[in-house]
Amino acid sequence: MAERTASQEFQKGLLRENPLFVLALGMCPSLAVTTSLFNGIGMGLAATFVLVCSNAVISLLRNFIPKGVRIPAYIVVIASFVTVVEMLMEAYVFDLHQALGVFIPLIVVNCIILGRAEAFASRNGLWRSVLDGLGMGLGFTLALVSMGTVREILGNGTLLSGTPFELTVLGEGFKANPVLVMVLPPGAFFTLAVLMAGANRWMRRA
Repeated sequence: MAERTASQEFQKGLLRENPLFVLALGMCPSLAVTTSLFNGIGMGLAATFVLVCSNAVISLLRNFIPKGVRIPAYIVVIASFVTVVEMLMEAYVFDLHQALGVFIPLIVVNCIILGRAEAFASRNGLWRSVLDGLGMGLGFTLALVSMGTVREILGNGTLLSGTPFELTVLGEGFKANPVLVMVLPPGAFFTLAVLMAGANRWMRRA
């Protein structure tokens, strides 16, 4: 199998190997925090930062970490960056920090991040590992943004917690009634299923 180019290494995580829509990883935070677009953006960017930084450090240290303790070592590295993210959020975006709650520290054991550390960063050089982390992180962010947008619009009738939408049909404006189920757990599963099916259908036709 031919080695991917740098561009392909970055692009793979956006859709063809999207962590959520294709690999079905990181389901717990995805279903829990995407009640709004703002939450989805925050969780996605936090995970991307941790992915890129942990991939970079693990790639640099891959020849020095004994195989017998590699998973605990990866968790220590990941936990260090998660702590940085949590402290920054608490200091500068406190509302987001409160909204995401326990799911920020749980990034430490997110299977996307641990999986990329074990499957990629520990076996590849710095540049490719950074591109892999960035692509996977942005792919995860894209998935969360998609879910958050759909659920907030349909469930609350708002976007980014703004004023309610006023839809125009045949020149007449009306306010859409929110579909409460979309901000509840069943709505999260339904939204994920529809978006996952759409992403996989698009890839088969591409």
